[in-house]
Amino acid sequence: MSQRISYYEIAPDGINIMMDMEKYTKKTGIERKLRELIKIRVSQMNGCAYCLNMHTVDSRKMGETEQRIYCVSAWQECDFYTEAEKVALELAEHVTLIPTKRVPDELYQRVCEHYDEKQFVDLVLIINQINSWNRISIAMGNKAT
Repeated sequence: MSQRISYYEIAPDGINIMMDMEKYTKKTGIERKLRELIKIRVSQMNGCAYCLNMHTVDSRKMGETEQRIYCVSAWQECDFYTEAEKVALELAEHVTLIPTKRVPDELYQRVCEHYDEKQFVDLVLIINQINSWNRISIAMGNKAT
């Protein structure tokens, strides 16, 4: 599949809003390696090869280990993710699959053991941002190169 539309040229106002949100998410208190792990996990779930490629490359540049990149889809079974990272990844899965998983109170409480209210909002925004990029990328036919 090749890119169908040059969406940056066709809808620059909309894409600029997405880019502004991207800038915001980079300024949050959420650790940058965790942001990338969330982007990788959500992109795996959504089947977005373009974003998977981008964020695994970015993750490596930030010093993330191959082990943690490769195993993020099985984070529950790994001891090399912190409890804070695990609960953030679990939240990412629930938000990504919100029609079936929702975000139960029990999960919210566990997230709040590691993150304050602002960080909770920022995590949800980061998760939604990558879900949006996945959907844009897949719909527009972006390819991993």
